[in-house]
Amino acid sequence: MTIRPSGSESKHPYSLSEPTVRVGLEIHQQLASENKLFCDCSNKAVETSTLTFLRKLRPAYSELGVYDPAALFEATKMKSIKYHCHPSTSCLVEADEEPPHTINESSLESALVFAMALHSKIVDEIHVMRKIVIDGSNTTGFQRTMLIATGGFLEIEGNDRIGVQSVCLEEDAARLLLDNDTTREYSLDRLGVPLVEIALEPIIGTPQQIAQVALTLGRLLRASKRVQRGIGSIRQDVNISIDGGSVVEVKGIQQLDQLVKVIEFEAIRQHGLIRIAAEVVKRRKTMQLENNDNDVDEFKVEDVTDLLKHSASRTVARALEKEDTQFMAIKAKGFHGVLGYEPYEGVRLGRQLAELVRFYGVAGVFHSDELPNYGINESEVTSIKRKLDIADSIDAFVMIGSKSDRIQFAVDSIILRLKQSAKGVPPETRAATLDGRTIFIRPRPGSSRMYPETDVLPVQVDESTLNPLRKSIPKSFHSYIQDIMQRYHLNQKLAIQIFDSDRLSLFEDIVKGTKVQPTFVASKITEDLTNLKRQGLPTDRLYDQIIRSAFRLLDEGFIVKESIPLIFETMLKKEFDDVYKAVHSLGLEQVSDVELDALLDKIVVDNMPLIREKGSDSLGTLMGRSMSVLRGRADGKKVNSKLRSKIEQNLS
Repeated sequence: MTIRPSGSESKHPYSLSEPTVRVGLEIHQQLASENKLFCDCSNKAVETSTLTFLRKLRPAYSELGVYDPAALFEATKMKSIKYHCHPSTSCLVEADEEPPHTINESSLESALVFAMALHSKIVDEIHVMRKIVIDGSNTTGFQRTMLIATGGFLEIEGNDRIGVQSVCLEEDAARLLLDNDTTREYSLDRLGVPLVEIALEPIIGTPQQIAQVALTLGRLLRASKRVQRGIGSIRQDVNISIDGGSVVEVKGIQQLDQLVKVIEFEAIRQHGLIRIAAEVVKRRKTMQLENNDNDVDEFKVEDVTDLLKHSASRTVARALEKEDTQFMAIKAKGFHGVLGYEPYEGVRLGRQLAELVRFYGVAGVFHSDELPNYGINESEVTSIKRKLDIADSIDAFVMIGSKSDRIQFAVDSIILRLKQSAKGVPPETRAATLDGRTIFIRPRPGSSRMYPETDVLPVQVDESTLNPLRKSIPKSFHSYIQDIMQRYHLNQKLAIQIFDSDRLSLFEDIVKGTKVQPTFVASKITEDLTNLKRQGLPTDRLYDQIIRSAFRLLDEGFIVKESIPLIFETMLKKEFDDVYKAVHSLGLEQVSDVELDALLDKIVVDNMPLIREKGSDSLGTLMGRSMSVLRGRADGKKVNSKLRSKIEQNLS
């Protein structure tokens, strides 16, 4: 595999031939600390809360006297924030009613270990900074973060090295529970959980190669045994750009296959926006239109609510039923045919506008390239064009409906985006969807979002701090796999599967606490659970304690090996939360030797013609029939041995 730094000029291998795609990876990994980063509260998630409180967050000037653009955007949504908390996972620090305590020592040590593993230059003095975040995910309106190290490299397959930009230690955000037009609700159990953030240098490669880099970094972190595992414990943000475009940050990628799809989608979306920009420039040049901020007619705005009062459009009618709803139309001079232009499937300027304003409770986004449609008739379109002084075959318009106290924010956002359209890809932050697409969430933050934390003292770092930690630097992935293979007598494939799974610690606990063969344990909690997941079953509901109980029953002889997959499948399909319920539901209690002999004797008698015809070769057929009747209530090896003996007795 060849991965190049973004400055390389050789041909990019990605299938989209025109642009070169650059990707910068940022890994956010929760640390395996017992406590939060700035207090002694537990890191364990809770399902219930005993206290709630409300907040309103608003932007403030930075130390340089400017507003951060991302903070301003969040403020325009005017949402109230409701927080849910439990005393076991949240204290006054999370509620921002008490200053943060000293930095959690074990978390700081973990970040230093990772920095040394990546050959980074560790800073002499660690300062805590505040990073403005006012979407409600932090009660303070900022996230505490600290730079641990800069530079260094990650070694990957083929002796390639990927440069490291920075290693940071920071607190995780609150867990989102609900988001609607007026309110966001968060659980504070995740707020303050220690995270290590590792940012890599931008690289050029196929999406699959980029995913391999992410996998390599994730394996390095897991090999340390200093990080949490499981869904949500690691998140990947990527900065993606193509030739002639701006950097787009995509947040919240949790799976490697999702990462591949996101890179592919963004490459096509961004290239489509560049082609749309070329079309905008060409048409405006043909029409001799220049960008002129003083041209008040270029993006003229009119209230068209009265023109739509009797509209047959269901969307319009439902919106007007709500109190204080307005419909505004925005002229787009020279944009005729551009809003609906689709260089790639799903990539349209009109769609980008709809994404942009969904935060303001906009009832619908319509544009003239797609009208009349959606119940809006020709007469209504003509009236709107007349009010905006639209020139047919030259100009276009965009129409939105929302509450009057929010609609101006949406109008301003659309006008700004239309002005940006001639420049191609706007710098913005987007969120990854489960199907590998991306959606707009906010503008990219600026440099003014960071300022010093005044409540936590700096931490000095010297050799006396680092020397004791050097022995904790994780060994290479290949060394770790060799160790697993030798210690548990696993083949390489199974060793890699169990290492990459979220159940490595569970596997080691089961092997240590039972006499069940490690190979069997590993295959059941990797390959079998993967097969169940492919069937659409929610395998994350098989908590570690459930799996541990199933193997304990096997170790005690209460069930047999063949019953384990049946138990897991039944628990997921019938939503059992107790292994014993599944065992009794399936009748999987192990049969006694007396019962087993009687059942096998009957099978032999019923199949005597087959035994006389095929002799010992009939064993396979009889084995299948026996196990079908037993359905996991007897050990396969024992059944095979008894059947072989009974067949031989009847042949002698």
